[in-house]
This record gives sequence, C-alpha cells and structure tokens, in this order.
Amino acid sequence: MSSKDIVFDKFHFRHDPKWSGRLGPAEGGGLLLCVACVIEMMESEDIASARKSFALFGISGVLKCSPGALRELIRQDNTVALRFTASLLGMLHTAEDQATLEKVDQVLVQLLLELQSELLYRFVLDEIHKQLSDQLGVKGFLPTFNFLGNLVKAVPNVALSLVTQYGPLLEHLCSALLYPDEALKASVLYVWLKLFGTAGGSVAQSLPVAIRDRVCVLLLQTLAKASSPQLIKNSVDLLWLLVQLPEAVSVLMNGNTDQTVCRENQNIHTDDEQILGQNQEQQSPDQYPLPLMLKKLLMSGDEILQVTSVRCIASILVHSQCSAPFIKADIPAFLFDRLASSHSEVLLWSAYSCLVLLTQDPLFFSQCHSVYGIESLVRSLKEALQLTDLEVPKQGLLLLTEILERQPPSERLFPSGSCFEAASEAVLGGVSSSCLLVATEAANAASALFRLSHQSRPVQYGKIEGLIEAITNRFSELPLPPPAHRRSSRSLKKSDPNSQASRSEGFLLQSLVCFQAACRLAVACSSEPVLKENTFTAPSKHSHGQDSLESLCQCLLRCCDSVWIPTVIRVSEHTPNAQILQHFYAILFSQFILLPSFMPVFANKLASSGFYRLPLEHKGLLCAGNRHPYLNMSCCGFLQKLSMCLLFQSDPASGFCQRDAEEVENLLIYNLPSLCCRVSDWPSLLCEAPGLQLCDYKGPRATQYCLVIMLHLALEQGDRLLPDPTVFSSVMWLLHSVQAQGSSALPRSVLRSALYLLAVTQDKSPNLDGASLNCISKTLSSCQSFPSLYMHHPALLHFIWRYPELEEKYGALVLELWLTKQAQHRDAEEKGEKPADERQDQQPDTETVELLTLIEKWPSVMLTLLNMVCTREAALAGRALSVLEVVLRGQRDYEADLCAHLRPALLQALQRLSVDNMGHGLGQGHTAKVVNSLPLVLKLLCATQAGDPPSSSSDSKMDGVHFKLLYHVSNIAGRLEPTDTGSLLPALSYLYCCLSLSPAHCTDRAVSVLLSNSGLMDQLQTVSSSSSSSAPSLSPSACPPSALLCCSHLLLSALITLQRVHSAQVQKSISWSLDTAVQRLLFQKRKTDNLLLVSYLRLLQALLDADLASAVVCLTTGPGLVGPRPLGVEDGALYPLGSRGARCLSTALSGLLLQKHELLLRASVNCLSSLLGFLQRKSPTAEKYVVCQPWSRVVVCCLLGSGESSRLHPATLSLITLLLQHGSTSMLWEPDLLQVMEAVERRGQKVLGEEAAQALRLLLSQIQSIVLQPPLTEEQKQRARAAMESLCLQTPSESCSPSPPGNVLRVGDVSICLSDFTLKAGSCSGTLTL
Repeated sequence: MSSKDIVFDKFHFRHDPKWSGRLGPAEGGGLLLCVACVIEMMESEDIASARKSFALFGISGVLKCSPGALRELIRQDNTVALRFTASLLGMLHTAEDQATLEKVDQVLVQLLLELQSELLYRFVLDEIHKQLSDQLGVKGFLPTFNFLGNLVKAVPNVALSLVTQYGPLLEHLCSALLYPDEALKASVLYVWLKLFGTAGGSVAQSLPVAIRDRVCVLLLQTLAKASSPQLIKNSVDLLWLLVQLPEAVSVLMNGNTDQTVCRENQNIHTDDEQILGQNQEQQSPDQYPLPLMLKKLLMSGDEILQVTSVRCIASILVHSQCSAPFIKADIPAFLFDRLASSHSEVLLWSAYSCLVLLTQDPLFFSQCHSVYGIESLVRSLKEALQLTDLEVPKQGLLLLTEILERQPPSERLFPSGSCFEAASEAVLGGVSSSCLLVATEAANAASALFRLSHQSRPVQYGKIEGLIEAITNRFSELPLPPPAHRRSSRSLKKSDPNSQASRSEGFLLQSLVCFQAACRLAVACSSEPVLKENTFTAPSKHSHGQDSLESLCQCLLRCCDSVWIPTVIRVSEHTPNAQILQHFYAILFSQFILLPSFMPVFANKLASSGFYRLPLEHKGLLCAGNRHPYLNMSCCGFLQKLSMCLLFQSDPASGFCQRDAEEVENLLIYNLPSLCCRVSDWPSLLCEAPGLQLCDYKGPRATQYCLVIMLHLALEQGDRLLPDPTVFSSVMWLLHSVQAQGSSALPRSVLRSALYLLAVTQDKSPNLDGASLNCISKTLSSCQSFPSLYMHHPALLHFIWRYPELEEKYGALVLELWLTKQAQHRDAEEKGEKPADERQDQQPDTETVELLTLIEKWPSVMLTLLNMVCTREAALAGRALSVLEVVLRGQRDYEADLCAHLRPALLQALQRLSVDNMGHGLGQGHTAKVVNSLPLVLKLLCATQAGDPPSSSSDSKMDGVHFKLLYHVSNIAGRLEPTDTGSLLPALSYLYCCLSLSPAHCTDRAVSVLLSNSGLMDQLQTVSSSSSSSAPSLSPSACPPSALLCCSHLLLSALITLQRVHSAQVQKSISWSLDTAVQRLLFQKRKTDNLLLVSYLRLLQALLDADLASAVVCLTTGPGLVGPRPLGVEDGALYPLGSRGARCLSTALSGLLLQKHELLLRASVNCLSSLLGFLQRKSPTAEKYVVCQPWSRVVVCCLLGSGESSRLHPATLSLITLLLQHGSTSMLWEPDLLQVMEAVERRGQKVLGEEAAQALRLLLSQIQSIVLQPPLTEEQKQRARAAMESLCLQTPSESCSPSPPGNVLRVGDVSICLSDFTLKAGSCSGTLTL
C-alpha cells in the first residue's frame, strides 16, 4: 500500500478491479481506493490500529472532497455496502484507541449520509439492537451510543424510525441509564437528547408514552446522582427538552411510577446488575424532587447550568401552572440572589421570566418572596439598563410591574423613603431608555408604583413628580401622525403592530395609564391629612416646597396643559383611540379635583380651545350603540366638571344659587350618558316633541334642557357648536313647545341659558315677530326674579332694547344690572383709585363703550340713565352719571346732539327738585333720594357743558332751555346750605361755565339774573370769607372746600368782567380781602393747590383789568400792602394794592412763573400782564420799577434754560413780549432773544402750534418796533425780518402741533373754561389777546 493510496497489497491482488477507483480532485490525480481492501482491513485483527486509522482518514477525506464518488463504487453491490457498514460497526467495539473510535464514528456517519439508504439505516439499528441483546452488559457500548446519537442528529429519518419501529431498542436505551458508569449514561442521554430534539421536538410526539414516562423517571434518578460535568450537562439539556412537553412535565412533577416498572424480559443477565436495575427503577421519584434538583443547579457555579435550570423552571410553570413546589423550595429567593450576583444577559432575562411566572401564585407573596427580593430586583434593573440587549430590562420591568400590582396592601415593599427612591430611579432609567418598548414597560411599572400602598412615609412626591416629567419629556421624541390635511389613504389601513407608529401609540396609552395613576394617588393623598401634610418630611424640603402634594398637583396640571393635551389631540385627529381617550378624559376630570383654585382659568382655556365640542364628538363617534362604556363614562365625568366650573364662573355675582347648581348637575348626570350622537344631530333633538315627561331630570325634555345649557356654556367660551340661526330657531321652538304643552315654567338655569342664546345669536337671525315676543315675555315673567336670569353680556343689553315690548318691561332693570356688575368688575380689577388727572385722560372701559354703542342705536337709553341719576340710590345714580359724562365728552363721534336730548330732561329734573324742596332748605330734604340726586343732576349739567361742541356757541346760547337752566341752578345755589359742598360745587361750576362759554353780547340777561340773586351772592360771600380757614393743601377731589373756593373765584372773575361790559346793576357786593390773597400767593403757594392758585390769579386778573374798582367785589386791604396812613402819593394812586402790594404781587408772580404747571403758567403771565397794565395806567414809575427788577431776567433765563420746548412755549414767548412792551431793560439779544431765534430755526416754524406761532409773531413785531440796548446790528435785524416773513406766509392750518384742548377742562369736580386762560400781552392801549 502506497503512502497515499488506500489499498492493501496483501489482499488487493484477489479483488475484482471494479471495487477500485481513483477518487478525489482531477487536478491532483486523485486517491486510489479499493473498497474490498478497506473492508478486509477493518475486519482483520492483524492489521495495526494506526493503519486502520490512516485508511479511515483517507476515506473521510474522500467523502468530504468528492461527494458521490465512493457511493458509485459501493452501490455496485448492496451486500458490499452492508458488509462495509458492519465492519465499521464492529470496530466500535474492537477499537481501543479513542482517536480511532472517533474516526470510525465520523466515517460511519459520513458513509450513511453519502449512501442515503433506508436499508442501511435499518441495518444499523438492527445491528445495534442485536449487539445490545447478545451482550451480557452495556459496558462496551459507549462508542456505539455516541455513534447512534450522532446518527440521529445527522439523519432525522433515523430518529423517526427509531421511535416508531424499534421499541425494544428504546427499552435497552432506558435500561442503559441504570448502569453506574456516568460516561455511559452521558452517551445514552446524548442519544435521548438528540431523539427529543430532532425536527424541533416533533419526533418526540411519536414516542410511546410508556417509554417517555420511563425516560422522565430515569432522568430524574440520573440527574439526582450525577457528578460528572458531561452527565450533568446532558441531563439538564434533556430535561429542558422534556419540560417543553406538557405530558412530560406532569410526570416529572407528579412522580407516577406505575408505568415505569421494569419489564420482565429485560435482557440484563448479570444478577447484580438486574437487582440494581430493578431497585433503582422502582424507587419513587419523590425521593428526587425536581424543584430541589433545579435549586441545586442554581447554586452551582456554572452559568450555563443556571440558565438552563431557570429555563426549565419557566417551562414547567408555563405548562403545568404548578408553582407551589418551587415556591416552597425557596426557588424565588435563589433567583433573586442570582439577579443580585449575575451580569449575564441570558441569565438575567431567564430569571426575570421565571419570576414573572412565579408571581402569578399568591403563595409567592404570602411567603414574602417579593419583600425579600425587591432590593435585588431594583439593583439588577439598574445594571440591566446598561446592557446592550434591551429585552433584558424590558423583562425586568415587567417583573417589577407584576410584583407591584400583585403585592398585598398589608405587606409594604418600601418601608423607607430610600427604598422607594431606588425603585423610582430604576423606573426612571427605564423611561429614559432609547428603546420605546422598554420605556413603555417602565411607564407600566410607574403606574403600579404610584399605588397608595407602595408609598413610603414620608411620601416621595418629588420622585413621583420626576417620573411624570420624564415620561412627559419623551413625548417630544414620538413620531406623531401627520396633520389631517396631509394624510393619505394608506394611513387609514391598520398599522403594523411592530411599526414605530404603533409602538408610539402603545407608549402614549401606557403613559396615560401612568398619569391617571399619579392623579389617583394625588387624590387619595389629599384625603388623608398625614399624607397631605407629609408630616415626616425634612424641614429643609418643607421650606423649599419640595416633596409636597401641592407641588405634585401643580406639576400634573402643568404637564397636562403644556404637553399631554396637545399630544393626545394630535393623535386623536389621526385615528381616535377609545382607550387613549378614556384615560385622557379621566385625567382631565382629575384636575378639577386636585387643584380647584386653578380650575377657572384651566376650564376657560379648555372651553375656548374647543374642549366642549371634542368630547361630544368623541362620544358620538365611538360610544353610539352602547360601545365603549368606559370612554362614555370618562367623557361624561369631564363634561360635567367642566360645565359646572364654567357655570359658576360665568357670572359669579349673578345670584346663581345652590339650588340652580344642583339642578344643572342633575340634568348633566342623568342625560349626558345617553347623549351619544353627533353635534350636528342636536337641532333634531331640540325640535322633537318630548311626549310624557315622567321625571324632572330624565326624558326627552330634560335632554333638551341639557343641550340648551351646554350650547350656552360652549358659546360663552367662543365655541359655536351649531350655527347661530339654528340655535336661535331651536331655542325659540323649545320655548313655544314648553308654553304649548302647558307644563310648568322652565327651570331657572335653563331659562337663563335660553335667554343668553337668544341674545347672542340674534344678530345673525331674523327679528322676532309678535307671537315670539309674547312667548319670550311670558317666559321671562314666569321667573320671579329677573336678576337671577341676567348675564353680564352686551348681547343681552342689545336684545332687550332691540324690542320695545321687552324694553318697556326690562330695559331699565337690565341697565341697572349692567351698571351694578360693571362697578363690581371695576372694583375687582382696580387696586386703588387713580388720581383725578389720570382718570381724566383714561379711555372708557369696554363695558362703558358697550353702553355708548347702545345709546347710539337707541338714544332713549339716555333718558333712562338720567332717570336713574334723579331717582335711584347714590351708588347707582353715580354710575349712570359717569356713563352720561363719557357720552357727552365723546359727543362729536355721534351725529345727534346728545346734549339737546338731555337738557329738557335735566330742566324737568331741576324743576321737580325745586318743587319737592319748596319749604325746605335744599340739602335738608325729607328723602334721601332727593338729597342724593341733586348733586348728580348738577354734575350732569356740567358734563353737558363739557360735551358741547365749539360750534354750539351761538347768539341763542342764553335763550330757551339754557337760560331756564341757569335761572333754576342759580336759585338752587342760593338756597343751598353752605355746607352742602356736593351740590354747591357743581352749581357754581355750571354758572361759571355758562358765563364764560357764551359770547359777551349774549350774557347781559344772565349777568343780571345772577347779580340780582342775593342768595347766590351770599353763598359767594360765605365761601370767600371761609377761604382763610379752609385747607388749601389738599387737592380739590379730596378737599371739597378748596374746589368750592376755586369755583367761587372763577365765577366772581366772570361776573366782574361781564358786569363791566354790560354795566349791570349790582344789588349786593361781596367783600374780598386783597391782602389775604397776595399773602397767600407770596408765602403760602407751596401749601396751596395749583388749581386754587390759578383761581386766585384769574380773579386778580379780572380785578386788575377793572383797576381794582368793581361793583361786584368790594376789596379790603391792609398795612401789609398800602403802608401806614396817611397814604403817600404812589400808594394812593395804586390803592387798594399800594406800591408795596404791587412789588409783593410781582414777586409772587415771578415765583409762580417757574412752576411747571400749564394752567398756572398761563394764569401767571396773564395776571402779570394785567398788573403791568394797571401800573402803567396808575403809576408808570411803579411799572418801570417792577419790569426792571432783577427777578424778571432770572425768570426769563430759567425758562429759556429749561429746554427747547420751554423756549418756544407760548407763555415764555408772551412773557418776553410783555417785558419788552413795558420797556424792560433786562432783555438782551444775546443770549436771550438769540436762544429763541436759534430754537425756531432748528425746529422749523411749521412745527409750532397756532398759539405759539402767534406769540412768536408778536415777539418779532415787538423786537422790530423798539430799540434794544445795545442796538441790533443789521444782520440781527435781517434775521428777525426773515423769521417774521416766514411766519406771515404760513397759514394757521399748516401748524402740525395740536391746539389747546376743547372748551372745558374737567379737573376733578372743577370745570375750567380754557378761553379764560388764553395768553395775552399788555400794551399801552390796553390788552392784546393771542
């Protein structure tokens, strides 16, 4: 035999050449092989084992490299194939070298695979069975069993034939397990392992039951005594296969030995072996309980065995639900210990799965395994979350969820805060996992963790809050469905449950369950004082608001509002999910319980965002036909809470009583569950004939009432569930139906909602006919208290006043209610009263604007308001007056002359007041109504003057109604008590404005009437005499005497001026102290109100223009002004002012000129002009002395140095002109006049107001007409002429600066006629008005 060829020269010569062939790759020449030589070599005992092994090695190479080559040689004669196979089988018993045995095993399997012959398969099985039957023992069958196992593994058909046709051989395989040799047992178990594992275990289904049960018992015996690693491994592997068969599990766990008795014809001839086999096989498996054996494997250090044993336990639990033996064997504790010590992903996952199955048995918890293992589980979860296989933490979280859900409330898992904190951190890690499935399972665990029984003491509200925020933050990562307008038809198909969208939806659903559990926990804690206060919380956390129930509730509301609501709405737009919506509405319902104080704002936001329509649509879509009852329940609960919250805050002061609230709540409770139709179907429900109504809260009529209330609440928040015309007609049909049915009156809450709906939807609906108005009137009359039906909404005002039939009954009442609610709202919004100046400029509020709109449509509203002013209590009358004042101030925005509508009514009111108070002093009337109405009527009269447009001043100003009003007001003022400041002040203010606003040639009768009224003159005398004792330091609004004195001065100034114009007779003069007035202006100006100072200056101006000699006022003086008697020439000429008084007054005026107050500045300039004119006429020397005083230059320098706006102020320009006119030498071109010229040139003349332009024109004229010291240069004169020419070319309309405001300025309760404060500059010939 050559070194390469497989032939044996000693035998080969006698072999037929057909059994030889060169096999192998063609390029290498191949290998010469003689099958006959190989057979003889294997059969011969004289051939060395090494040569046989070499031949086998060559054959193995041929079988691998040249498939089919050897098959062609052997198939020439079947007997050769059988003989070749038999020779190899024989070598399994004869070969002693392990390497040779392994090669024989390998070649034999390869040969059988190559030949693919059923005949050979049966031959092999028959030979093995024959060998086992012929031999006295199985000691030498180890290679055979190994080969058989490999053959079954390689050829599945052999396994099927073995279990179906070779029962005796299977019996031998069972008996072989009784042999004490563990290596032999391992090889036999290897055969059984391959048999049960072939074709996925399907072959095992064909195995005879008795054989299978016997294998189970023998396996338990073998495993119980196994010590070698291979035997243990094979035993455990076979056990794993057996426990996947439910029938085998029953045998393994129950230990039935009846079917496992040794057969009588068992062929074991050795007596010892026979006795041993029978004894061993007849032992009860209860002596080897499987749970204890598996527990022993868990305690081993082999991780593979641990994993397999855990998997076996899990499989047994799945197929038998027989968990008690394992729990009693303390398997859960050992599994928890493995969790704490292992980092293997496979072992962790298997242990988690096994424990999940064990938790299904209550015995698991009654023996406190959950309490024992919770810490180990939490620690292993934290480590599992770091592993790459995310199925491991997912399974661990599932185990945690099962334990948390099934743990009895009496046994606490987390006795301390640290334990709960660790568990929450583990769950938090799961929520933050990159895998959405893990996060979903973590959310499930969190929902179980939020049970009240799992909370530690103190409750870890902060950790709960952290979990909620973590789950909320995951929403931003979810692939939400596209907007509705971008959906395609394929999106309507059922999505793949493994798709990302489905996983996202699953996470959202589980998160909602978790959020609801947190809400449920918060509600439960709020009902237990100890948990609510969290008594055992550390002081540091208490002080910072940590770990508080309030903080948790606010977190829930914040997350719900900012993230959960938008997310769920977006998902529901795609495809509404009943489960998601059920939990969603339950969560919204919980918010109304947790934070009642936040709910008004939250409810308004929900309702204004369409959350009234949304649950109704979801009910109609998903709950019709009694589908999804839990969703229906959640929607109804949320709608009920939302409705009641909106109802209570819709108008808190409307008199909405507890009875009404219960009525509405009952209607919602009894009718919402059955209301499962689309909102578009509501009109048909509203117009249905109700039939017989057996209960107030149930039936079709009650459903209609419920619909009306919900339409009202939704519409109040801007959500129009139905078109306005549909709502209007449906409500009217309902009212007609109720009346036609003759039933009792509508419930007050329903009538209130119906009235609101009619009012709000009227504008887009046709006007009501007579029958409908009669129906509404009767319906409203059925309610004993109309204020309980009132809602503070503009539409109700317009609805009532729209129809005379309703206005006649309810117009005045609805106005009163509007004004009352307006005041309540204003008081709630304003923290303090604003100063009078700010109120004057403030725009009217929206509620007043609504009244203005109402008055514009129906002017008769004004008369109703005026009637309130005259006849109602003070508070209501005052509010009506304030509205009329706003109306009159903004009159120019209307076409009608509103004052013309009011004056006749005011005249009647005054006449009625005069008659009612005849015989009584005004202000001492016998009814509080009269006392309160007089000042208000007089104030309204003043408001009519302020509301008069400038064009209304005409020759007939003092004719007709105007004159009669003045006459009655003057009489009333003369009859008032001096202490009745509230009435006297507006009366004097009105008389003053009448004189000042009318042209001088139209006031002769008015002046005569006033001067002939001795009562009025006495009043003025009383007020003037008390000026020294008044409190001038207070403002007019806060101190009426000061405001009254101001009005008295202004009226006296007008009387003095007009008496001189008309030479009217004066029946009674007024004594006035000039000394006191000058002293106040000089020394008390800082303590005196600016408006009072203005009135003093205005009165002094009028007196000076009359040369201090007026029949109206008799001036008194003192030594402080005129000096000692006899009077000097100058004092006599200036009497009663005197030279000292002139200097004092000029000094006082210089100080007042520096006050930054518009009216005071104007009054000071005008008074100075009148003073210089008076001095010029009486004593030119005194005039020169006054104008040349240093103060004049100081004042001018201060005004010019106060900024560009001050330099071009009309008062500043008029003051300089005045000083130049009277020959003051303190005015210089440079720097004084030059600053003015430069300011004009920089800003431009077109930006000047009309009054400033006129003042500048007079100043430039004055500069050109006098000679300054030093004289002007030619360049300076040219500069002045250029400015003058530019002013002359500019028309008044080109001025872009605003002109002074209208005719009358209201400052508090004082009316100021602005025409009295137009600037003027004195001249030699008199005065020149600007």
